[in-house]
Amino acid sequence: MTQANEARPLLLLVDDEPTNLQVLRHILQDDYRLLFAKEGARALEMAARERPDLILLDVMMPGMTGYEVCQTLKANPLLASIPVIFVTALSNVDDEARGFEVGAVDYITKPVSPPIVRARVRTHLSLVRLDELKQTRLEIVQRLGMAAEYKDNETGLHVIRMSHFSKVLALAAGFSESAAEELLNAAPMHDVGKIGIPDAVLRKPGKLDDQEWQVMRQHVEIGARIIGEHSGGLLRTAQRIALSHHEKWDGSGYPNGLTGEDIPLEGRIVAIADVFDALTSVRPYKQAWPVEQAVDFLREQSGRHFDPRLVELFIDCLPQILEIKERWAEHTA
Repeated sequence: MTQANEARPLLLLVDDEPTNLQVLRHILQDDYRLLFAKEGARALEMAARERPDLILLDVMMPGMTGYEVCQTLKANPLLASIPVIFVTALSNVDDEARGFEVGAVDYITKPVSPPIVRARVRTHLSLVRLDELKQTRLEIVQRLGMAAEYKDNETGLHVIRMSHFSKVLALAAGFSESAAEELLNAAPMHDVGKIGIPDAVLRKPGKLDDQEWQVMRQHVEIGARIIGEHSGGLLRTAQRIALSHHEKWDGSGYPNGLTGEDIPLEGRIVAIADVFDALTSVRPYKQAWPVEQAVDFLREQSGRHFDPRLVELFIDCLPQILEIKERWAEHTA
């Protein structure tokens, strides 16, 4: 088989009638690699072994029905992401609703129209690719954030915890779900500029002198340059966070000494999430603070370091914050 053929998406066609499989084969064979199964149990075996990109599935079959096959697929974490399109003679609205309830992404009635079959398959494969691209982008962003943390005295789990804290606080502050998700994905890059700070400064065990502190403060602008200028989207949000998360409500922060609401809201959110996780986590140079002590610190710095409204919202969300902290806890030997 040529490399071009190997690159084509793999579809699993499931129907107990050979004639129906032949119809689908003629419609799809020029654009896709095809697997065939005539009953549900066999389809599940092939799905587990071959991991097709999409499954076209009949409903009324002897043994396992298509609904049962789909339910079994969706119950398996390794197979649940494979999109299933039902292809069936059942055209009742209740039958279609049942198909979506068990996890199908689409429902095509027989006799099938070749253009409709091709269009639906193409659409759902595109959606899978989009989901994979978004997930890959998030993982790259997280790992770039982790690269900076490995240069510092922090851990990769810090960027995961604080980014989830940031999403919770963003939702509480009125962000839409999509905007909060973007913040979650951008926050791991908040300290990426530490990559550009010399180890002698970044990893110094004692207190930094004035000259070293000036070098350390450059990490926010280095991070903004690494991320680059963007007109919008995830990387624009990431750059705003990198540049503003060390600004302080009273204007005593850096690099620009911004005050109050002149500080981008994303930066104000990440500042609280970042500091709270740093305080409540073990570092080589300190023990973890008790949660109550960290909360007292947030209150003390409300109106000075932090946005007062966001501090209260964060404290209101503390049960969710602590659940995240537990889920992504550090486990030491």
